[in-house]
Amino acid sequence: MTRRRTLITLGGGLVSLVLPGCGGKGSAAGGNTLRVGMDLSYPPFEMQDKSGKPDGVSVKLAEALAAELGRPLQIVPMDFSGLIPALKTGNIDLILSSMTANDERRKSIDFSEPYAFTGLALLVGRDSDIQSIDDLRKPGRVISAKAATTGELWATTHLPEARRVVFENQSACVMEVAQGRADAFIYDQLSIFKYAAENKERTRGLLKPFVEESWAIGIAKGRDELRAQVNAFLERFRRDGGLAKLGDLYLAEEKRFLEASGIPFILR
Repeated sequence: MTRRRTLITLGGGLVSLVLPGCGGKGSAAGGNTLRVGMDLSYPPFEMQDKSGKPDGVSVKLAEALAAELGRPLQIVPMDFSGLIPALKTGNIDLILSSMTANDERRKSIDFSEPYAFTGLALLVGRDSDIQSIDDLRKPGRVISAKAATTGELWATTHLPEARRVVFENQSACVMEVAQGRADAFIYDQLSIFKYAAENKERTRGLLKPFVEESWAIGIAKGRDELRAQVNAFLERFRRDGGLAKLGDLYLAEEKRFLEASGIPFILR
């Protein structure tokens, strides 16, 4: 297969075929289509633009990957909890959805080399007495978490005495805290930064990660050739400045905040 150099002129868009909707093997775009699963409810990484088309850091990364491989792209939107089952049953080829590569998930799927580094942080009430994760160990605490995320897994494993309220949508988790029904929302650092800014009258973010994580692209076990292709792409894309450009395009404010706080930027 003829390979093309990674496209990193992100402002003008990338040449690829984006077909929203779920489709199995050999769907509309043909058997060569690269089917990438995403939960499009996680801006600015996975989202929809004003016209309803997939957009965000992960979408642009998927476009660049498909262009590198010379394959048409199909974004397959679904709930986050359905991504690994879809990969294991062959309904998608890759997961590119801000997914943490952890040991539990490695039992059932493989991952590429990481392309982002983040950590779990806390959203708490503005007047809450909570100052660190240790304060959530007190009796009677209520924690909100998004289903199938590492935040939910961490809370289940490390905060067994706390009551957990779990939702498919992270906005519902934020509202639990903002309206005083939950003491904290456990999620990734950049999202906590954004949600605290959006709800600053009722919430605040504890942004120093208490657990460090890395995000990677999910690949079905046994697809070693595809994994090697993805890793080669990520190495070139990083070296050619693609990750840096995505950060400037979608995360300029967050990048300035992290750098000013002495925290390395997530995309590196």
